[in-house]
Amino acid sequence: MEAAELKQNVEKALEEIRPFLNNDGGDIRLVDIEDGKRVKVELQGACVACNVNQMTLKSGVEMTIKKYAPQIEEVIDVS
Repeated sequence: MEAAELKQNVEKALEEIRPFLNNDGGDIRLVDIEDGKRVKVELQGACVACNVNQMTLKSGVEMTIKKYAPQIEEVIDVS
């Protein structure tokens, strides 16, 4: 999968999860994709101060991204 297609798939995954974050007053933004396997995101709004944001990141965001882009190994929050 080339870089443009990978980015498009990651953005699709973020679009799928965004409504759930928006409902809680938060959001997420793609910052970078490193080496085609590491996704850097920035949690925004209420997600920054949320005490379960790391759980959301791993179980929600990372799982959804891997559904669209299985070669992704990890998702890192750089907020």
